[in-house]
Amino acid sequence: MKVLVCGARGFLGAAICECLVQAGHTVVEGVREPRTVHELAVDFSRDLTPDAWLPRLAGIDAVVNAVGILVERKGQRFADIHEQAPIALFTACSVAGVRRVVQVSALGAERGGSAYFDSKLAADTFLATQPVEWQICRPSLVYGAEGKSASFFRALASLPVCVVPAQGRQMLQPIHIDDFAQAILRLLDPATPARQCVELVGATRVAYRDMLSSYRRQMGFESARTLSIPAWLIGATAAMLDPIPGAILTRDTWKMLRAGNVGDVVQTASLLRRPPKGVDGFIDAAQALPMREQALAHWRPGLLRGVLALVWLWTALVSLFMYPLHDSLALLARVHVTGPVATAALYGAGLLDLAFGAATLLMPSRRLWFAQAALIAFYTVVIAIAMPEFVIHPFGPLLKNLPILAVLFLLVAEEKTS
Repeated sequence: MKVLVCGARGFLGAAICECLVQAGHTVVEGVREPRTVHELAVDFSRDLTPDAWLPRLAGIDAVVNAVGILVERKGQRFADIHEQAPIALFTACSVAGVRRVVQVSALGAERGGSAYFDSKLAADTFLATQPVEWQICRPSLVYGAEGKSASFFRALASLPVCVVPAQGRQMLQPIHIDDFAQAILRLLDPATPARQCVELVGATRVAYRDMLSSYRRQMGFESARTLSIPAWLIGATAAMLDPIPGAILTRDTWKMLRAGNVGDVVQTASLLRRPPKGVDGFIDAAQALPMREQALAHWRPGLLRGVLALVWLWTALVSLFMYPLHDSLALLARVHVTGPVATAALYGAGLLDLAFGAATLLMPSRRLWFAQAALIAFYTVVIAIAMPEFVIHPFGPLLKNLPILAVLFLLVAEEKTS
């Protein structure tokens, strides 16, 4: 068959395309910006009428819609991407004579109750009225090495303390990306009964906290203590982040997590003609070490930058407002900086510390890390020569510059060049 896969560069779409090609099908990859002859320009934020789709469906036997967003961003609205564009596509498929359409929806969409679910359900409901061999699949969380959500969960699992919302008892039933792609392949098979809605889930129902614990074990970490964030605090944070475009934690996403995400594995097993993988089998031995390193790399730069910014900002606050002025000037006098020059140097250094702290959070770069390292090295050498008592001080105020330099070394080494 010749199959148009919309959302072909996404996590789900790419896996579907690979599976279809391996099965011998001809795949047309629907993407926003085509780069090869096998790709077709589609834009679900703009292609909102059947006329926009009809020319693209010439010679197409089947269509898979794998386009979706979890949160709205500028120019990306649920109403367009999940509802209006799919409805226009499905209408055009009926007119163009496309035999089979597979709609990738979401587990729980039938319940509605959120803008995400409501928009998915609207497209599902419309497709079910069309004179095509429609298939609606509603997957749970989809796990895969390249998946953003899976990467995020692995990063959480790698933390020394496992942080979970409201005891982490929310029930999930994630499905592996390989099983998901195979299920789509089966749904496209003419031998598979059409006009059905199928839940795609993994083999095991698992609490959110236990899912993180499983990922942690599979990546080779020792067990960790769990810290539960109260539900009211998560809810308040979600409400504050709700107006921010692109925020992952919103009132809708929090509501969906609380509702759980489980289904009937019998449908998935029947479609695959075998049991799907369970959570404990998602990461094989060959992937464990790379996944471990990837998980640590996910949160390490943010942690290092946050601590470094705190050091610069607190130093600025102490220098400018808290430490006695005459004591600061006395220290400068020991390196032969006195009078108005000393006052200017004191406030200039404080403002520089403030600028470094802000830039660490907002404008990280290799140049910034080198500049900070150079300043710290300069301060260290000058103080060691002029005030050697700080070198052998029991609190080690000067020696503590070494771990800060080590943090800067790591940031330089890991800074992306793109």
